[in-house]
Amino acid sequence: MFSFTVEKQLGNKLGRAAKYETPHGVIETPAFVTVGTKATVKALTPEQVAGTGTQVVLANTYHLYLEPGEKTIKLGGGLHKFMNWPGPTMTDSGGFQVFSLGAAYGENISKVSKLEKGEVRKEEDHPLPEKSLHEKLSKIDEDGVTFKSVIDGSTHRFTPEKSIEIQHDIGADIIFAFDECTSPKASREYQEEAMERTHRWAARCLEKRRELKVESENLKAEEQALFGIVQGGRFDDLRKKSAKTIGEMNFDGFGIGGSFDKEDIETAILWVNALLPEEKPRHLLGIGEPIDLFGAVENGCDFFDCVAPTRMARNGTLHTKNGRINITNAKFVRDLGKVDDDCECYTCKNYTKSYIAHLFRAEEMLASTLSSIHNVHFIVSLVHKMRQCILNGGFSEFRDDFLGRYYAKR
Repeated sequence: MFSFTVEKQLGNKLGRAAKYETPHGVIETPAFVTVGTKATVKALTPEQVAGTGTQVVLANTYHLYLEPGEKTIKLGGGLHKFMNWPGPTMTDSGGFQVFSLGAAYGENISKVSKLEKGEVRKEEDHPLPEKSLHEKLSKIDEDGVTFKSVIDGSTHRFTPEKSIEIQHDIGADIIFAFDECTSPKASREYQEEAMERTHRWAARCLEKRRELKVESENLKAEEQALFGIVQGGRFDDLRKKSAKTIGEMNFDGFGIGGSFDKEDIETAILWVNALLPEEKPRHLLGIGEPIDLFGAVENGCDFFDCVAPTRMARNGTLHTKNGRINITNAKFVRDLGKVDDDCECYTCKNYTKSYIAHLFRAEEMLASTLSSIHNVHFIVSLVHKMRQCILNGGFSEFRDDFLGRYYAKR
């Protein structure tokens, strides 16, 4: 039902072009996975999503569990039928919400940290945040996570087994093991503790999936690929240990999760992918910045997901080959050009910067739709071009040319 075939390797790098066969179609990789958190890509219909070139949509287990509930989705025929998306789908495990509702809640902390110029990362800079920061909307223990709903404040609990059961009922093609995503500000001691817990949870996820498979009425378990997640934060020995441990487990593919330092994200990816089995796909979770996508592709990642393209679009920030623009700026009010001269998306073929600027100023819903179509198409197409360059040559030249133009003004 699932098969992963590498078509061509990128020179002496780990990057590769491949094809991943799923029950709902073949994914050509590397591929950007468009995020549809609540079984919808915000502001877009499934037909519009498909029009951007998107091959795969990822939904959020935590949010779908809270609303409408996994049983409702199962009753509606599973995720594909429920949201009317015919192509491959993924669901994350809910593990990221452990981070966003715990260590990151109210702290303006991202999973990728950035050192200020001249700053050196010191262990004592961030001593053991778990006691003060994790006691927020979620609390972690060895068995799982207790959390409060962001909708009504009600208390709920996720365990590895519960996460697999929920994802089983939602019915995506590719699901992820339940993990603990740590803050980039967490100490090494806590990063190691969370990593070891993630490894134990991974084994429990595999066992729960095995149980579902032997239950004859749960045929869907035979049609789902389960990916294990590598953790370890910004520490090379922890990342390598996690990659080796998770890589030796019987997963169908792998996710690279957790926190990174912006300056060495490529190095961290290389640590991991150099150890993971070559014959299985690798997914970098939550990364969507162009420079990071190039580094991830070059260092052996096959999938990526991020909410950034649509979130930026709804705020009026649009991608162009010459960098980002804020379409609400006054200079675009009478600009009758396309958002990006070379873009072939529906928005650029039919509308001007002036019109989109007008929609934002008038607070029309169409502003988010047209902007999201453009941004998703831009990122999906960018990763597709990387794939073509791996197959046909010229990856390094394409990378240098694109990044030189995109970041020239920064």
